[in-house]
Amino acid sequence: MSNKNEIIKSLQFLVTNLSQAADLHAMQSRIFASQGFSKLAEKYKEHVAEEREFVVKFMDRILDLGGELKLESKEGDKVYKDAVEFIKADFEVSKNGLGEVATFVENAKADYTTYDLLKEYYKDEESDMYWLENQLELIEMIGKQNWLVAQL
Repeated sequence: MSNKNEIIKSLQFLVTNLSQAADLHAMQSRIFASQGFSKLAEKYKEHVAEEREFVVKFMDRILDLGGELKLESKEGDKVYKDAVEFIKADFEVSKNGLGEVATFVENAKADYTTYDLLKEYYKDEESDMYWLENQLELIEMIGKQNWLVAQL
Protein backbone atom coordinates (compact mmCIF):
# COMPACT_ATOMS: atom_id res chain seq x y z
CA MET A 1 0.00 0.00 0.00
CA SER A 2 1.73 3.13 -1.24
CA ASN A 3 0.04 5.70 0.97
CA LYS A 4 0.10 3.78 4.26
CA ASN A 5 1.71 6.68 6.14
CA GLU A 6 -0.95 9.10 4.89
CA ILE A 7 -3.68 6.70 5.95
CA ILE A 8 -2.12 6.38 9.41
CA LYS A 9 -1.92 10.19 9.65
CA SER A 10 -5.59 10.48 8.66
CA LEU A 11 -6.64 7.86 11.19
CA GLN A 12 -4.59 9.56 13.92
CA PHE A 13 -6.23 12.88 13.02
CA LEU A 14 -9.61 11.21 13.49
CA VAL A 15 -8.55 9.61 16.79
CA THR A 16 -7.45 12.99 18.16
CA ASN A 17 -10.42 15.00 16.93
CA LEU A 18 -13.10 12.40 17.55
CA SER A 19 -11.82 11.78 21.09
CA GLN A 20 -12.19 15.46 21.87
CA ALA A 21 -15.59 15.60 20.16
CA ALA A 22 -16.76 12.67 22.29
CA ASP A 23 -15.61 14.48 25.43
CA LEU A 24 -17.45 17.63 24.35
CA HIS A 25 -20.59 15.67 23.56
CA ALA A 26 -20.39 13.93 26.96
CA MET A 27 -20.21 17.34 28.65
CA GLN A 28 -23.09 18.68 26.59
CA SER A 29 -25.15 15.60 27.44
CA ARG A 30 -24.63 16.28 31.15
CA ILE A 31 -25.49 19.96 30.71
CA PHE A 32 -28.69 19.07 28.85
CA ALA A 33 -29.59 16.52 31.54
CA SER A 34 -29.06 19.13 34.28
CA GLN A 35 -31.41 21.46 32.40
CA GLY A 36 -34.08 18.77 32.22
CA PHE A 37 -33.70 18.06 28.49
CA SER A 38 -33.59 14.30 28.96
CA LYS A 39 -34.23 13.38 25.31
CA LEU A 40 -31.40 15.58 24.09
CA ALA A 41 -29.13 14.34 26.88
CA GLU A 42 -29.83 10.72 25.94
CA LYS A 43 -29.26 11.42 22.23
CA TYR A 44 -25.82 12.82 22.96
CA LYS A 45 -24.99 10.09 25.46
CA GLU A 46 -25.64 7.52 22.72
CA HIS A 47 -23.65 9.64 20.27
CA VAL A 48 -20.66 9.61 22.63
CA ALA A 49 -20.74 5.80 22.73
CA GLU A 50 -20.74 5.64 18.91
CA GLU A 51 -17.85 8.09 18.70
CA ARG A 52 -15.79 6.17 21.23
CA GLU A 53 -16.40 2.92 19.30
CA PHE A 54 -15.04 4.54 16.16
CA VAL A 55 -12.01 5.87 18.06
CA VAL A 56 -11.19 2.31 19.17
CA LYS A 57 -11.63 1.00 15.62
CA PHE A 58 -9.36 3.74 14.25
CA MET A 59 -6.71 3.05 16.91
CA ASP A 60 -6.83 -0.68 16.15
CA ARG A 61 -6.43 0.02 12.44
CA ILE A 62 -3.42 2.28 13.06
CA LEU A 63 -1.82 -0.56 15.02
CA ASP A 64 -2.76 -3.10 12.31
CA LEU A 65 -0.95 -0.90 9.78
CA GLY A 66 2.17 -0.82 11.94
CA GLY A 67 1.66 2.75 13.10
CA GLU A 68 2.13 4.18 16.57
CA LEU A 69 -0.67 5.75 18.54
CA LYS A 70 -0.19 9.31 19.75
CA LEU A 71 -1.95 11.19 22.49
CA GLU A 72 -2.18 14.59 20.88
CA SER A 73 -3.55 17.73 22.43
CA LYS A 74 -5.97 19.99 20.66
CA GLU A 75 -7.27 23.45 21.44
CA GLY A 76 -10.38 23.33 23.58
CA ASP A 77 -13.89 23.55 22.21
CA LYS A 78 -16.61 25.85 23.45
CA VAL A 79 -19.15 24.30 25.82
CA TYR A 80 -22.71 25.65 25.45
CA LYS A 81 -25.48 26.22 27.97
CA ASP A 82 -27.98 27.06 25.22
CA ALA A 83 -29.07 23.84 23.49
CA VAL A 84 -30.06 25.55 20.24
CA GLU A 85 -26.75 27.38 19.98
CA PHE A 86 -24.98 24.07 20.50
CA ILE A 87 -27.05 22.36 17.80
CA LYS A 88 -26.14 25.17 15.39
CA ALA A 89 -22.44 24.91 16.24
CA ASP A 90 -22.45 21.11 16.09
CA PHE A 91 -24.13 21.24 12.68
CA GLU A 92 -21.38 23.51 11.33
CA VAL A 93 -18.65 21.22 12.70
CA SER A 94 -20.38 18.19 11.21
CA LYS A 95 -20.96 19.83 7.84
CA ASN A 96 -17.35 21.02 7.58
CA GLY A 97 -15.89 17.75 8.82
CA LEU A 98 -17.65 15.59 6.24
CA GLY A 99 -15.53 17.04 3.44
CA GLU A 100 -12.35 16.08 5.23
CA VAL A 101 -13.63 12.58 5.96
CA ALA A 102 -14.60 12.20 2.29
CA THR A 103 -11.00 12.97 1.36
CA PHE A 104 -9.78 10.33 3.81
CA VAL A 105 -12.18 7.79 2.30
CA GLU A 106 -10.95 8.60 -1.20
CA ASN A 107 -7.30 8.30 -0.17
CA ALA A 108 -7.91 4.87 1.39
CA LYS A 109 -9.44 3.23 -1.69
CA ALA A 110 -6.47 0.89 -2.18
CA ASP A 111 -6.66 -0.28 1.46
CA TYR A 112 -10.00 -2.07 1.51
CA THR A 113 -10.16 -2.55 5.28
CA THR A 114 -9.53 1.11 6.05
CA TYR A 115 -11.73 2.17 3.15
CA ASP A 116 -14.68 0.17 4.52
CA LEU A 117 -14.09 1.51 8.03
CA LEU A 118 -13.94 5.11 6.84
CA LYS A 119 -17.04 4.64 4.67
CA GLU A 120 -18.90 3.32 7.72
CA TYR A 121 -17.75 6.35 9.70
CA TYR A 122 -18.69 8.74 6.89
CA LYS A 123 -22.22 7.29 6.75
CA ASP A 124 -22.57 7.67 10.51
CA GLU A 125 -21.38 11.27 10.42
CA GLU A 126 -23.61 12.07 7.46
CA SER A 127 -26.58 10.67 9.37
CA ASP A 128 -25.65 12.83 12.38
CA MET A 129 -25.40 15.90 10.15
CA TYR A 130 -28.85 15.25 8.69
CA TRP A 131 -30.29 14.83 12.20
CA LEU A 132 -28.80 18.18 13.23
CA GLU A 133 -30.10 19.83 10.07
CA ASN A 134 -33.55 18.40 10.78
CA GLN A 135 -33.46 19.76 14.33
CA LEU A 136 -32.58 23.23 13.03
CA GLU A 137 -35.47 23.05 10.56
CA LEU A 138 -37.82 21.99 13.38
CA ILE A 139 -36.63 24.88 15.53
CA GLU A 140 -37.31 27.24 12.65
CA MET A 141 -40.80 25.79 12.05
CA ILE A 142 -42.09 25.34 15.59
CA GLY A 143 -39.95 27.83 17.48
CA LYS A 144 -37.21 27.41 20.04
CA GLN A 145 -39.49 27.05 23.08
CA ASN A 146 -41.65 24.37 21.47
CA TRP A 147 -38.55 22.47 20.35
CA LEU A 148 -37.08 22.69 23.85
CA VAL A 149 -40.33 21.35 25.34
CA ALA A 150 -40.02 18.38 22.96
CA GLN A 151 -36.58 17.66 24.41
CA LEU A 152 -37.88 17.25 27.98
